[in-house]
Amino acid sequence: MATDVETFRDDMERPAGGIGFPRTLRLLVQGKNINEDTLLATDYLNHFNEIVMLLELVADMPDCLEDALEWKPKSYEDHFEDSSFQNKALAIFAYENAPRRYREPFDQLVQQMDATVIAALKGLSASAELGDAEKTHLLVSQVTTKLQRFVDVASAVIHGRVETSGQDEIDTLLSEIDDEEATSEAASPESKVPTPLGVQDDAASQADIDALFD
Repeated sequence: MATDVETFRDDMERPAGGIGFPRTLRLLVQGKNINEDTLLATDYLNHFNEIVMLLELVADMPDCLEDALEWKPKSYEDHFEDSSFQNKALAIFAYENAPRRYREPFDQLVQQMDATVIAALKGLSASAELGDAEKTHLLVSQVTTKLQRFVDVASAVIHGRVETSGQDEIDTLLSEIDDEEATSEAASPESKVPTPLGVQDDAASQADIDALFD
């Protein structure tokens, strides 16, 4: 008879969606740039690396904001459908059947990154209209730093740094971002920029997110 721990482990191994072939898929993804344990691929993070690079250009070349504003959230599936990734169909199928202990924290991180970019673009648009170069530089610095940390955490999840409890691990990783920001703000309180909501607040309305960079 299965113990409570075994039942919990089995439950977290089941996919969040799809039909559930994690063991078979782990064999199929070998050598395909898809993690064999998590069934997730780092190629998706290029979607966020792209906007980080665009935002970094905005600080010195304000005209690049127009290009940045064309960025839109894109689902994992849509990213691979539109990409030149050699095994795109397999990547999508693997994601749909990824174990919950990896898939759920990963999806939460994607939601946070999307919210961060949306709020940042609104704030940068406002500062551009005012011709406030100083605020633009500040926003770019704060936002790109935060996005890069989110990307690092997401990469850690993709590579399997979530072992027994996905939510506990992701909360710990996200707290590293908060700790770094608190240290930065203490050193330079005038540079504080409101930050996107944490994982625990992912049910907040879009109005709450938009207000972050007002």
